[in-house]
Amino acid sequence: MNGVLVVNKEKDYTSRDVVNIVSKVLNTKKIGHTGTLDPIAEGVLVLTIGKATKLGEVLTSNEKEYIATVKRGILTDTLDITGETIETSEVKDINLEELVKSFQKTYMQEVPKYSAIKVNGKKLYEYARNNIEVELPKKEVTIKSIELLNDDPFTFKCNVSKGTYIRSLIRDMGKSINEDFTMSSLVRTKQGKFSIEDSYTLDDIKRGNYKILSIEEVLDDLEIVNVDNEILKKVRNGVKLDNNYDKEFVLFKDIDGREIAIYRKKKDCYKTYIML
Repeated sequence: MNGVLVVNKEKDYTSRDVVNIVSKVLNTKKIGHTGTLDPIAEGVLVLTIGKATKLGEVLTSNEKEYIATVKRGILTDTLDITGETIETSEVKDINLEELVKSFQKTYMQEVPKYSAIKVNGKKLYEYARNNIEVELPKKEVTIKSIELLNDDPFTFKCNVSKGTYIRSLIRDMGKSINEDFTMSSLVRTKQGKFSIEDSYTLDDIKRGNYKILSIEEVLDDLEIVNVDNEILKKVRNGVKLDNNYDKEFVLFKDIDGREIAIYRKKKDCYKTYIML
């Protein structure tokens, strides 16, 4: 069993919880996920199964879309409402639409201290849980589009680059007007080509109401080539091939349509990416 299953994660489940549940339903241990969602978050969680687990790097390089709700006037240590309140402020009379639009940009974002980013080999949340102060890394993120959906509760929709923390984005919005903001809910509505409309709940999956997408279906820049004789032998043995193809990925099949391997373009040649 090789492919991708798009799950609509429910609130209060960890991403690992979802993997464990689906692993039991599908009776396979070779399963992973791309793009962790915190327990408070809901929405699109892309699971990779079997040999498709090798697609993680490709699938996580895509942009993501979220709908987030903000609690105004408080700031917590986790930057969401599951944490301890560390600051409070008065709620100001401001134009939220203008505020939201001002964050459609590229900027250096400080990661949350409760996150899995590593500093000196240790995850930041491990420092936080032990009350150890550490300088929080900053990384460049791009808010590609963002729009206000509602004033009360303050809700917005955004499309962001890989690695963007919506909790941090919300904190930064508040900082820009000297008000405390905390994330109260989050739904990931899209990750790359995978949307929430095409996802399945855990109940769906338990009832057998789901579709596993093939590797062929989830790779965008893919060329399919049927080969025999000499080229087929090279592909089966993982031999690198000349740059004779047009796409980043090439799916080689034998003349009977059986999938043999996926190759990926590397500089001036193609090399084995996944043996099927």
